[in-house]
Amino acid sequence: MALYLHNTLTRKKEEFSLIKKNNVGFYGCGPTVYAYAHIGNLRTYVFEDVLKRVLNWNKYKVKHVMNITDVGHLTSDADTGEDKMELGARREHKSAWDVAKFYTKAFKNDLNQLHILEPDIWCKATDHIKEQIALISKLDRKGYTYRTDDGIYFDTSKLKDYGKLARLDIEGLRAGARVDFGEKLNQTDFALWKFSPKDSKRQMEWKSKYGTGFPGWHVECSAMSMKYLGESFDIHCGGIDHVPVHHTNEIAQSEAATGKSFVKYWAHGAFLLLEKEKMAKSGGNFITLQTLIERGYDPLDYRYFCFTAHYRSELKFSWESLTSCRAAFNILKEKYLDFRKKKSTVNKKNHLAVIYMKKFEAAINDDLDMPKALALLWEVVKHKDLKDNEKRLLLEEFDRVFGFDLKKLRSKKAVVPSDVVKLAKERERARAKKEWNMADQLRDEILKRGYAIEDTADGYKVVKRK
Repeated sequence: MALYLHNTLTRKKEEFSLIKKNNVGFYGCGPTVYAYAHIGNLRTYVFEDVLKRVLNWNKYKVKHVMNITDVGHLTSDADTGEDKMELGARREHKSAWDVAKFYTKAFKNDLNQLHILEPDIWCKATDHIKEQIALISKLDRKGYTYRTDDGIYFDTSKLKDYGKLARLDIEGLRAGARVDFGEKLNQTDFALWKFSPKDSKRQMEWKSKYGTGFPGWHVECSAMSMKYLGESFDIHCGGIDHVPVHHTNEIAQSEAATGKSFVKYWAHGAFLLLEKEKMAKSGGNFITLQTLIERGYDPLDYRYFCFTAHYRSELKFSWESLTSCRAAFNILKEKYLDFRKKKSTVNKKNHLAVIYMKKFEAAINDDLDMPKALALLWEVVKHKDLKDNEKRLLLEEFDRVFGFDLKKLRSKKAVVPSDVVKLAKERERARAKKEWNMADQLRDEILKRGYAIEDTADGYKVVKRK
């Protein structure tokens, strides 16, 4: 069964085909490690994980590369402002190197808790300065660069199809330009190498033939992806916010340097919304995975929540919707454990099981339609003509993509202590009286004792925290 993916470059759903037989080159933009990732960021990594799992399902050999941005990402996409790593260092009174190390570890822990498969290759920007300087030198030799007082810039006017990914109206931008973009020749030009300030020393800076400084943000992804995957590769992923600037500039510098098509398929995840705005660190409106855990949610409750919308559709976050997903996911786990307990014969040729496998594959191969795949999972759970063992086997097959690790589930029958039961009852009374602050305080007290409250349509449930 053919796999179809939506390609941001063409704005079409296309049948997936490889550049090299059976080997998928897959690059995903990693985090800038100056702060914790928020759950909006993590939604993108859940989508990329599903893509990788679907490629594996289709028996492709995947080489997955992800970068760690630990230098060069400025607070403004216009190549102005402070390096986010220096910002994090000042905020936490640590070195930029220590900040990068701490938040890289935190990010990898988030991935682990969400059952996101790690890439085959992690690559840090600071470990690949030589490769970035080499790419800049190549662009320089080909006449695509110019110097200003603050750095070396890429001249976008020399590339006829600049902006093709985002479908930028370059002439319109030029005609409507009102902002002062300093010494840049064109509004869309971007920094390849930034010079260190003359009056101060940066924590992260390197010597080059252009002067002491550091690479621009976009250079790292081009240099590292081409080092590990070649000058042309199959798939490049990221958040939708990367389309107009970061990924547009990656294409420009890569194709200018090599004269070849850079990436065949571009795939982007949509925003997670919080109060009608995208979740973002810059706006201060973000929630971390640890926030969810502290409020009694399992990280996999959030993974389940991500599957309730297509990766290219915006998803609105609310505590109510996450609570509903937690309740549904807990029912799924209980059902699976029940199916596993019951011993029944399995008819491997059962036409219903075969049909559901085909339907599931059709859903995931149709541009990763996880909401449809989730609906099929529940059809299987509830189907009267499937035996328990057949349901178990189907769920385990589906789980190769869902990534819940159902096979590792262990039945837990813990007796809830009487003091926790008492607190739960007091909380329910407070909720009935609409004393929300008191209800929240009681919930927090229950959490401190190692338990959590799950509110469902049928009432509340007290469960042991994992």
